[in-house]
Amino acid sequence: MTTAVKKGNTFFYKGCNYFKQRLVLSVLSGKPVRITDIRSMEDDPGLREFEISLVRLLDKITNGTIVELNETGTALYFQPGLLFGGTVEHECCIQRGLGYYLEALFMLGFFCKQPLNVTLRGVTTNNIDPSVDLIKTSMIQTLKRFVLDDEGLELKIKKRGMLPLGGGEVIFKCPIRSKLRPVQLLDSGMVKRIRGTAYALRVSPAMANRMVEKAKGVLLNFLPDIYISVDQCKGKQSGKSPGFGVHLYAETTQGVIYSSEQVSKVVSNGEEPAIPEDLGTAAAQRLLYEIYLGGVVDSSCQALAILNMALGPKDVSKIVLGPLTEYSIGFLRHIREFFGVTFKIEHFQEEEREGTGAGKVLLTCVGIGYSNISKRTI
Repeated sequence: MTTAVKKGNTFFYKGCNYFKQRLVLSVLSGKPVRITDIRSMEDDPGLREFEISLVRLLDKITNGTIVELNETGTALYFQPGLLFGGTVEHECCIQRGLGYYLEALFMLGFFCKQPLNVTLRGVTTNNIDPSVDLIKTSMIQTLKRFVLDDEGLELKIKKRGMLPLGGGEVIFKCPIRSKLRPVQLLDSGMVKRIRGTAYALRVSPAMANRMVEKAKGVLLNFLPDIYISVDQCKGKQSGKSPGFGVHLYAETTQGVIYSSEQVSKVVSNGEEPAIPEDLGTAAAQRLLYEIYLGGVVDSSCQALAILNMALGPKDVSKIVLGPLTEYSIGFLRHIREFFGVTFKIEHFQEEEREGTGAGKVLLTCVGIGYSNISKRTI
């Protein structure tokens, strides 16, 4: 991880790591970034298509953004404009899932001038990015904790789309808020129920039922309240490629949500075709592992919670997380560079009871009192 060199108001970075984090924080802080040596030593140097697609999306929701790219695509200068929002349609690159783009929108949505109404098209589920189902359950729940009124915050899945051709479509709506609220989230509660969705696109509907059966077989050893629905997508709603997958989430007595998911492989890559039973079992075991890791947000939503704490009012916010992911650690460093917010990280001592899972960390910070400069205060 290279630390930033700051000249004037501009941050200088090298390499393609944490590309999305840097651009999102650049937009929020209004500080330009210059990134050089992007994959300069590789056979195919420069920005990938999905990264260019992200830059285009950020350009669409801002006014006056200046982007300069050199001929080989190995150096980028990004000077952010004002966050405007509004109604946007975007054709996402199918190299990455819609979750890659949605995460950036979730971080920026509350601070736009006009409420966001974004239609994204592309791949709804893959093996790298959080799927739209996970975002709909975990991320929206995480975001709701930081505002008093979450009316109008929703994600609709219109069509599902698998690799390699995609064809999925989602609509994300986000209201504007002038500021966030401080949080003290220390208790994750006990798991009370498990829900989920299995879907089979352009393959036999029996695939979904086979996944459900296996996942339930694992989870019923721990909890009786389990319901996994089957999403039968027909015709255009099932995208352009065959595939199947399952998304599970556990809800606790404190409203915390843990998610897991599994998706079939792309057979055209020459890999062994996925077996529905294996996916169901793997998703259930991954969910149990996510519950074991614990914390008051899912491991995929840690960065979102960290950002909203740092941007919150000038008050102390505390949150308990499971073991920090590499992505979250990089995010903490970037928050310090862009906003000067340093988090206090300490081991969280839970009351002594059996089976509290992995070691937890307690993050404490004082927010910077970031307010939406575009929203007129009444």
